[in-house]
Amino acid sequence: MGNVSTNRLAGISMVQNSELETTKKKRPADNSGEPMQKKPAKHLTRIFSSSYLILILLFVYLPIVYLVLFSFNSGKSPSSFDGFSMRWYEALFRDRTMLESIYVTLIVAVISTVVSTVVGTVAAIGLSKAKRLIRTVVLEVNNLPVLNPDIVTAIGLMLLFMSIKIQPGMLTLILSHISFCIPFVILSVMPKLRQLDDNVAEAALDLGATPFKALTRVIIPQIAPAILTGALLAFSMSLDDFVVSYFNAGPGTNTISMYVESMKRYNLSVNAMATLFVVVVALILLLANLVPIIKDKKAQKEEPKNA
Repeated sequence: MGNVSTNRLAGISMVQNSELETTKKKRPADNSGEPMQKKPAKHLTRIFSSSYLILILLFVYLPIVYLVLFSFNSGKSPSSFDGFSMRWYEALFRDRTMLESIYVTLIVAVISTVVSTVVGTVAAIGLSKAKRLIRTVVLEVNNLPVLNPDIVTAIGLMLLFMSIKIQPGMLTLILSHISFCIPFVILSVMPKLRQLDDNVAEAALDLGATPFKALTRVIIPQIAPAILTGALLAFSMSLDDFVVSYFNAGPGTNTISMYVESMKRYNLSVNAMATLFVVVVALILLLANLVPIIKDKKAQKEEPKNA
């Protein structure tokens, strides 16, 4: 009897297991094997993430689109679009004061970018070879201009130039821009230098390269992307600076930001000027992304020929 009851229990359990398996097979599931109950939650998550991304992109780019659109406005209002016209571009090229401010801004930005990139790169390379204590102290000091409010840096530079009796003008404007651009270059180059293998430069020296050749042919090519990043950051920081320029430019020297701030009445020629800058930056970014792709394709085409 015991064996019979045991067999019956085993048979009942087998039937129950088969029924459970049949129920599982009949239960609808998605392609990943997960129940349909979890699918709405995933769907809502995707909708939320997509909506969040769209909102961020609109927040960043909608003001630029608005600015570009109203640069072609035929009316004077910056809030109501009356029709397409090129009048504000014509007004831009007729406004001699604005063109002079653009010229001054670009000259200062280019000079300060070149000088700060060279000085910042050399300083970063020197700091990477310095003792840890010295490197830590110098980097902490380097962070002060980055973390300080612009007004503190501007007044400090103005008082420095006054104490050494340098008249405010183009020279003080360029020097002040170089001073606050150098820290950003150092911060851009230092992380790349930490990733370098010291043995590569030492091997170049062992093979007969001079320190200058090891610097220019071994180290700099490896940190070139970081140098370019620092240069672009320095250029953009110099281009849109107002506070430091305002305190150190002197009479008769105006940058774009100073000119716009001093306008008695806003006009849409500023939109036209900003649109031209947007177009130039977009073209530079397009070329910067297309040139490596074109080079890679040419290299791939040449490989079969060389083989």
